[in-house]
Amino acid sequence: MEELISCILSQHTSDSNSFPAFTRMRAAIPSWEQTATMPVNNLADVIRGAGLANNKAKLIQACLIEIHNRLGAYSLDLLDDLDDEEARSWLLSLPGVGPKTAAITLSFALGRHAIPVDTHVYRVSRRLGALPIGVSENDAHPLLEKWVATGDAFRYHVLLIQHGRKVCKAPTPDCLKCPLTDLCKAHQVHGGDTKAIAGFGKPKKSKASRK
Repeated sequence: MEELISCILSQHTSDSNSFPAFTRMRAAIPSWEQTATMPVNNLADVIRGAGLANNKAKLIQACLIEIHNRLGAYSLDLLDDLDDEEARSWLLSLPGVGPKTAAITLSFALGRHAIPVDTHVYRVSRRLGALPIGVSENDAHPLLEKWVATGDAFRYHVLLIQHGRKVCKAPTPDCLKCPLTDLCKAHQVHGGDTKAIAGFGKPKKSKASRK
């Protein structure tokens, strides 16, 4: 439960903002029942440092209330008895839970074969050729989980984040320092053209999205 609620709190902000806010929330409001039933404005005040506090407070309460309505408790123990896809579907049916939040909960809290696709994992996977050209970030989750060997999902997630932060950066990948150029689809196609590599595999924007 802590992993799930922490993920909702971390949406659209950095870990440096969301982690302290979660710690403050758990210290100030020690039970999930209190978190779910207190005035939403009070909860928003506690988590203000995480950004979008009013919206996140509503989502956190809606998620907790829905879990309690279904199970009669503020607990996710039932996930232990579900297979990976059943557990994912159950989590995705909760308010405020998308593919990334579900994957983080499955991977970090339950040790399941799930790959949370953040901006680094998505970018590096595209450039390496692990994803088809133009696939969206949300659609990347099941594709990467099929591509990565069972047992390697967590390592893949962590290593690609590190590689994306240090080498395969968003605006200008540092291909001269990259040990993966012989495996990298973008580098094979564009050589040392870092500008072309930076945009490799991105979904094309629709006319509506460009307006």
